[in-house]
Amino acid sequence: MRLFVSIDLPRSLADSVADVQERFGDAAGLRFVDPEQAHVTLKFLGETAEKRVPTVEEALENAVDAARVEPFEATVAGLGTFPSLDYISVLWAGVSAGGTEMTRLHEAVERETTGIGFEAEDHAFTPHVTLARMDDARGKDLVQRLVRESSATEPEIGSFRVDQIRLKRSTLTDAGPEYETVTRFGL
Repeated sequence: MRLFVSIDLPRSLADSVADVQERFGDAAGLRFVDPEQAHVTLKFLGETAEKRVPTVEEALENAVDAARVEPFEATVAGLGTFPSLDYISVLWAGVSAGGTEMTRLHEAVERETTGIGFEAEDHAFTPHVTLARMDDARGKDLVQRLVRESSATEPEIGSFRVDQIRLKRSTLTDAGPEYETVTRFGL
């Protein structure tokens, strides 16, 4: 099964996610994510044997304990791209409040999961919500302009209370990935 660890945005923010995506509606080459499935990925685990799930769950429980993060408020706002504005593969909304706590959770999850044999991340962690993936550069100029015109706090998608992380299963389909929560871990 294909697994990842996330902080899910509440469905009440789905319309706000869709509104921001709509700004990029004329940008050819973008493939938008489902606003109902918006989340911050703390760690992508990849293909994992089902028999390893209890070990992963134990590692995530340890990570939550080690991070010592209490429930907190997070705000999703601002725009960015990976890997850069010159070469865009992902369009994202940033985390303008709550990023420190998310980073502490990510670091604890990273330590615990690499400790049980998962690959270490090969890039720095940036708390973000993926809005779209760029399949080709036809709409690059529009994306660049709109990202440059944004600020760290605008556009704002909204704020929400983070009180758990989730182990999620991702199933790839022709219509896009479908996510299912395997286990929740309270903060």
